[in-house]
Amino acid sequence: MKSKNKKTLVIGAGGQIGKILIEQLENKGSSVVALVRSESKAQKFADLGVETVIADLEGDFEHAFKGCDSVVFTAGSGGSTGDDKTLLIDLWAAAKAIDYAKKNNIQHFVMVSGLGAANPDEFVTEIKPYLVAKHFADRYLMESGLPYTILRPGSLINDNGTGLIRTSRPAKFSDLIIPREDVASVINYSLSNNKMKGKVVEFFSGNESIDTVFDI
Repeated sequence: MKSKNKKTLVIGAGGQIGKILIEQLENKGSSVVALVRSESKAQKFADLGVETVIADLEGDFEHAFKGCDSVVFTAGSGGSTGDDKTLLIDLWAAAKAIDYAKKNNIQHFVMVSGLGAANPDEFVTEIKPYLVAKHFADRYLMESGLPYTILRPGSLINDNGTGLIRTSRPAKFSDLIIPREDVASVINYSLSNNKMKGKVVEFFSGNESIDTVFDI
């Protein structure tokens, strides 16, 4: 039976990581709300018995936070959109979500950021505008006073998750990768462990279990 005491809002539930995370949370009996932007996506979650909220991240979506205790922001503008959408979703919508979380007394805000967000000048990359947006969204969260966890995974791949990660950067650039399933598992772990609050973590595929890596 699901606990009614804790509820997690997943912003970006329609994305690949969001879908996996919701499945993981549902499987362990956690209460979850999927925020999506269309009726069709909402219906897919509803068919699975998942509570849904329809909202446009470019508008007002504060109503989605009602009754929730924690929030995961894993929304993104996507690689096929322009820099305008990057600004509106990855920065401005994230900032609005942080403000809504403060107003609604959210107890844990998990931000899915990106490798390079700490210093967007670090890598020569065509996604620099995205990293700049993530940099300032992360900074806004850190300065908000909210209990937070900021996760900066390596380049995302669609391989099956292994549950094995590392937080030290691999020497080879080609090894700066992580399956989306493992990213979802790290989010799941973060939601369940207060010791993850206040942490900013880079992580990649590795050799140690998630609980071993973060058992500090």
